Amino acid sequence: MPPVQGDLKTLIQGYIDKNKVMIFSKTTCPFCAKVKDLFKSLNVEYFSLEMDKENNMADLQNTLLEISGQRTVPNVYINGTHLGGCDSTLKAHSDNKLLQMINTPNEKYDYDLIVIGGGSGGLAASKEAAELGKKVALLDFVKPTPQGTSWGLGGTCVNVGCIPKKLMHRSAILGEELSDAQSFGWDVNTDAKHSWDKMRDAIQDHIGSINWNYRVQLREKSVTYLNAYGEFIGPHRLKTTKKNNKVEEITGETFIIATGERPRYPDIPGAKEYTITSDDLFSLPYCPGKTLCIGASYVSLECAGFLAGIGLDVTVMVRSILLRGFDQQIAEYIGEYMSEHKIFFHRGYVPVKIEKLEDGQPGKYKVTAKSTTTDDIIEEEYNTILIAIGRDPCTSGIGLETVGVQLNPKNGKLLCNERDQTNIDYIYGIGDIVQGVPELTPVAIQAGRLLVNRLYNNSNTLCNYQTVATTVFTPIEYGCIGYSEEAAQEKFGADNIEIYHSNFYPLEWTVPHREENVCYVKLICLIPEKERVVGFHVLGPNAGEITQGYSIAMRKGATKEDFDMTIGIHPTCSEIFTTLNITKRSGGDTAVAGC
Repeated sequence: MPPVQGDLKTLIQGYIDKNKVMIFSKTTCPFCAKVKDLFKSLNVEYFSLEMDKENNMADLQNTLLEISGQRTVPNVYINGTHLGGCDSTLKAHSDNKLLQMINTPNEKYDYDLIVIGGGSGGLAASKEAAELGKKVALLDFVKPTPQGTSWGLGGTCVNVGCIPKKLMHRSAILGEELSDAQSFGWDVNTDAKHSWDKMRDAIQDHIGSINWNYRVQLREKSVTYLNAYGEFIGPHRLKTTKKNNKVEEITGETFIIATGERPRYPDIPGAKEYTITSDDLFSLPYCPGKTLCIGASYVSLECAGFLAGIGLDVTVMVRSILLRGFDQQIAEYIGEYMSEHKIFFHRGYVPVKIEKLEDGQPGKYKVTAKSTTTDDIIEEEYNTILIAIGRDPCTSGIGLETVGVQLNPKNGKLLCNERDQTNIDYIYGIGDIVQGVPELTPVAIQAGRLLVNRLYNNSNTLCNYQTVATTVFTPIEYGCIGYSEEAAQEKFGADNIEIYHSNFYPLEWTVPHREENVCYVKLICLIPEKERVVGFHVLGPNAGEITQGYSIAMRKGATKEDFDMTIGIHPTCSEIFTTLNITKRSGGDTAVAGC
């Protein structure tokens, strides 16, 4: 009857006007449940009228049809505006529009974008957003290591990673080249000695200048820099705590988590008390002396390499394989090369206890380790023990559970979609903390810039996490792109790949008579796709400089024929990639003599 219909129309409109998110639903409807679960996952309050519990359900649905043009459920309204059913709601979420509809412009936030983490990715994202006219805050806070080490703005790469690592690697290379120089006619002082203090201070001065430049850049771009620890306390709300324990609350429309990773410690007596990590090494106030590097990660091998290169006694303790995740043939070549260059390896051992014997700078410590395959126990003394067994994402303690962000329960990494978005619409992740993303500085920078342009510049360009080039700066450098041999066989099948490989002898190594047949290259090609190159590997001097250019070719789908038809630069190490003709399948000898 008309009066009843009129009363229902007023009733339903009242529900729509009163509730920011209003869902007309049925308890038995799976699509209704799906929509409600979505809002729960986003920590968004809603009101649902379960119409199958009302005596006049048919009249209610007829009234909804009159108001919205939709009789079916779920029937969703946001801020008084009809959104639609399940599909419309899910699409608004996937298009990053749902929370924008809920959080209308009437709700003012302190910032358009808040970036948590002042490493390379966070800096790139914040500066890009500011250039696009957004109001941006960047939070960066370094918790000191167990040894008390902390650092300035710029994250791991600048302060305790790529930059100081490469510079110390360069110091070690110069030591080798001093010896080579005599073969080329230079009268070099054979009593040359290395100064840890001078090297460290020069590198730290350079890092300090980078820290300062970052702060200047943020100020010039009007990014608010907060040297404070950030923790979510609710949707769009962050508690910030400064070093003086001053606490403030700020709000943001969108958040990017870029907190990076920190070294993992083994759960053994003495580990945190008596060891250092790469977070401590590069600013260590004294020469490390006799050093044990625990772990077979690239961090462990790189540090062992440059420490040995400046003349220290270095041992590496390895639980199982070297460079997990990298090509294992080349990983073993690296191990062999390092063993031949005064670095001792304990293969198949793990530490079980670390004890202090003497104070000092450096002190003296005893390490007890056991075999992973026998009952053998070893005890040895060192001045410094460096832990490099892996890194953990900095995702705990920042309130992600408060706002419902989902993490990989096995490793604590963010679970993001291809748009770098977490399950919470307004929260994104970039860099090492994201599951399945290469843990590389340039990757975080690229991801941050592209993400910001998708958010604020109408871009749809995604970050390509495939065919990313990288280099391990061990004493003999290793550059790679794409698949390892093991990964290619698993992905494509051994019968579908052809591997071209060869040793090579750098011309600059010939006069000082360095070792032959330790430098090596291989291309992994996919046979069904005209031998498209899916794996690129080079072991030799300046591997990083060689590898970078080839990443463009692989990104464009280069084939073995493209490599063959390219004319090499002679004499260079890189030209070997234009003349490869020996396949692993053939069993041909790859050894070379001379350039």
